[in-house]
Amino acid sequence: MNMSACLKNFSFLLGGILFLTGLTGWVAADQNKQKIYVIPVEGTVEPGMAAYIKRAVEEVKNEPDALLLFKMDTFGGRVDAAFEIVASISSVPKGKSIAFVEKKAISAGALIALASSTLVMKENTLIGDCAPIIQSKEGQKEAGEKTQTVLRAQFRSLAKKNNYPEVLAESMVSKNMEVYRITIAGKVQYMDKHSYDDLTEDQKKQVTQKKTIVAAGELLTMDDQEAFDLGFSKQSVGDLDQALAFLGYEKYELIFLGETWSENLVRMLQPFLPVLMLLGIGALYTEIKAPGFGLPGIVGIICLGLVFFNQYLVGLAGYTEFLLFLIGFLLLGVEVFVLPGFGVAGISALVVIAGGLVLSFQGFVIPDPSLPWEGRLLLRNLGVVLGSFMGSLLISLALVRFVLPRLSKLVKGPYLSATLEDSHADSDEILGVSPGEVGVALTPFRPSGKIKIGSKKIDAIAQGEFIPSGTPIRVVSVEQNRIIVKQDVDNKRIQ
Repeated sequence: MNMSACLKNFSFLLGGILFLTGLTGWVAADQNKQKIYVIPVEGTVEPGMAAYIKRAVEEVKNEPDALLLFKMDTFGGRVDAAFEIVASISSVPKGKSIAFVEKKAISAGALIALASSTLVMKENTLIGDCAPIIQSKEGQKEAGEKTQTVLRAQFRSLAKKNNYPEVLAESMVSKNMEVYRITIAGKVQYMDKHSYDDLTEDQKKQVTQKKTIVAAGELLTMDDQEAFDLGFSKQSVGDLDQALAFLGYEKYELIFLGETWSENLVRMLQPFLPVLMLLGIGALYTEIKAPGFGLPGIVGIICLGLVFFNQYLVGLAGYTEFLLFLIGFLLLGVEVFVLPGFGVAGISALVVIAGGLVLSFQGFVIPDPSLPWEGRLLLRNLGVVLGSFMGSLLISLALVRFVLPRLSKLVKGPYLSATLEDSHADSDEILGVSPGEVGVALTPFRPSGKIKIGSKKIDAIAQGEFIPSGTPIRVVSVEQNRIIVKQDVDNKRIQ
């Protein structure tokens, strides 16, 4: 082999080695990318969102080196759903969760954001204002101290866990808190009014600076810069890439954990559940009142089935609620097929189904006194279910009274077009008497009474005069089943 051939073979070998080395390095570099799972927290905080976030967190929280990023854009929502989401995020290992406020994290959104180990906010975004609101006869108003106490404790716990200023976190909940930033012995501290008043005179003399951060009657709400200055946000950034770069992630892979079709269905159906209940209960009531089993029963089962399926997917309905639904439908079957009408079985069916519906809208059976919103939620669910029952009853009655009789005019026949509106029966055909026949009055006429013609006893009416009992009479006319008589002046009497 000559020298040129050897050099050529050596070149090919060297090129192959370099290619394989580069490929191996590229694969290794790709494997070294940090996997960041992005979970959007967007829209109203409700049970559907809680179920989605719980499922997403459970999928990846135990994956080695996985990082979960919660992208925040919410005005808040239900307290019970927010607590479930906080529990899911809190199960993530320390340092493996980031809250990125893309637009806003208000009310329950602020609670969710503080559950993460790290908080980063985009420029011109907001966080805070977590005052619990309840609906009353006078409209919306702030919840009482019992609810605020539980929320403050949750904020305090999250702040302590993730190194946020505790007293400032609490001031997002209650308006009666007044918070100062003080410099004492060269150290900056945040202190509420009660704690400051409890300082000794010697301690107060060491305070070199005091500034009110949250005034009485206000709730702490911060923009991105204020959150950074007060020790909540790590940095104000322009976008998500800048946030990750600031946190030290240069090579990463974003994996978006979207909602499944069933979770999308749950979020879509959530606002329409009262309407589905109204239609379902109304259809079942109509089915009970009608003979047999038909379209109303099918519609009722489908509507209530969608309600149960929705609540099952969000984790609020389980075996207990399913059993109640099953018992209710069995009783309904007894009412329709075994005991036609509307009796004990029908009433029991509606009561059992109502109980199952109430339980399917909450994650508890008996409200926990330490969680005041559970009692209000139970009353709300009872109101929604009972309101649906009353509304469906009224709608069913209206349909039977006004809509169904007119439905035949809109639907083509064939129908029987002849009626008995102009029909009448003459005495020749029905009563067996004719004008001119004579008889005797069996009773006095004032002006009606009874007559006897031959062997027949018939009701009649006198023609404008009183006729004593036993007086001979003559039939004047027969008009639409009415026999008109007068005294027989010829005094002919048929015995």
